[in-house]
Amino acid sequence: MVSTLRALTPEQQVGLLFLLVFGLLGAVTIGALLLGLRDRPAAWMAAYDRFQRDLRAVWVGAVVFWLAWVSGPLGATLLFGAFSFFALREFITLSPTRRGDHRSLLLAFFVVLPVQYLLVGHRHFDLFTVFIPVYAFFAIPVVSALAGDPERFLERNASIQWGIMVCVFGLSHAPALLLLNFPGQPPGRGAFLVFFLVVVAAVAQIVQEAASRWLRRRPLARHISRSFSWQAWVLGSATGALAGGLLFWITPFKPPQALAMALLAGAAGTLGEFVMKALKKDAGVAYWGNQAAVTGAVGLLDRVAPLAFAAPVFFHSVRWYFRL
Repeated sequence: MVSTLRALTPEQQVGLLFLLVFGLLGAVTIGALLLGLRDRPAAWMAAYDRFQRDLRAVWVGAVVFWLAWVSGPLGATLLFGAFSFFALREFITLSPTRRGDHRSLLLAFFVVLPVQYLLVGHRHFDLFTVFIPVYAFFAIPVVSALAGDPERFLERNASIQWGIMVCVFGLSHAPALLLLNFPGQPPGRGAFLVFFLVVVAAVAQIVQEAASRWLRRRPLARHISRSFSWQAWVLGSATGALAGGLLFWITPFKPPQALAMALLAGAAGTLGEFVMKALKKDAGVAYWGNQAAVTGAVGLLDRVAPLAFAAPVFFHSVRWYFRL
């Protein structure tokens, strides 16, 4: 069966993949609606409401991923560029900034962000991996210093730099996966790598959160998260690796390679979410965005944070291992 699937063209394989994904989501949605028709205890209904919000977010993610594939590499790059813009706006809204940072923010939103995605779209992978950590990181404080406001200078600039690093640098690696070509593989299979990464990061995060509530171990950092523990993190990362190993047939990887790559991505994504919780604690908010979105998500950055941390680790691991 695997050989039959591999014999299909990339377009046919992706079409079959979306048919399975939307079919599964449709079945889960119908089942959830039927369950919601019955009277349940209040605690059960609260869990049901959380599940419905997560399910709506998954639907939105699946549709967005489909649109990214239909629109091709250019459309996907523009789409993720829009994600970076709105995620960075959420981040900056809760960051300490002053009037003297306006020129730095303009530089971040309207120069650094589009240049980063232009480098991705033109496959300048060597330059796009250093553009933000080197050139943008030097340019941002210089522009801020020229404004002549030294109050909380380091904190303000570090906040802007960190927002660019997560929201722009991290997320830009997802569309870059679409542009990778593997020796001996037909072109156009990058969409499978993005799907592979999203599934692994999502599974690892969901299992890690569920295991945190179920295991009830002593939290690793109580003041940041009362549920995060090493046991839950290991279980989430291992489950994400298993999910990736089962999806090896849609990637250029062999099963052991898929397992190892998924383990790296899942571990990085869950740790990234933990870091973002620390930033939210520092900002004094429960979630990014300050209010629930129409999709049921509490903030775009809350949903894409694991992907923003997992994508660079996964992308560079793939490039290094396959010498691309």
